[in-house]
Amino acid sequence: MKDRFVQTCSAFALPALLSAGMLCSAAPAWSQNDAASLYKSKCAGCHAPDGTASTPAGKSLKIRDLHSADVQKQTDAQLTDIITAGKSPMPAYKDKLTGDQIKQLVGYIRDMGKK
Repeated sequence: MKDRFVQTCSAFALPALLSAGMLCSAAPAWSQNDAASLYKSKCAGCHAPDGTASTPAGKSLKIRDLHSADVQKQTDAQLTDIITAGKSPMPAYKDKLTGDQIKQLVGYIRDMGKK
């Protein structure tokens, strides 16, 4: 009886584990979509959908273009600190975003600099 249970569990567990592995390999595409959605919901209001800071808020607050050399020359750690702790006029997001979400945003900002 015990052997049959193990065989049954193995028959279901192996395909499930393989599927989970396949899902994990697709994670980068999901992460990019998550980063884009996150940027759109949290950042685009001031930084503009394209990162140019061409919104009314971006212009009035004199926010830098995310494509600019000033932004892109900062290290990932510096960008992470700015998003986490804020930097006037930008608010802190440490209580609003997870560390993984902040890391995704830094990657998204890096991708913007390549365009």
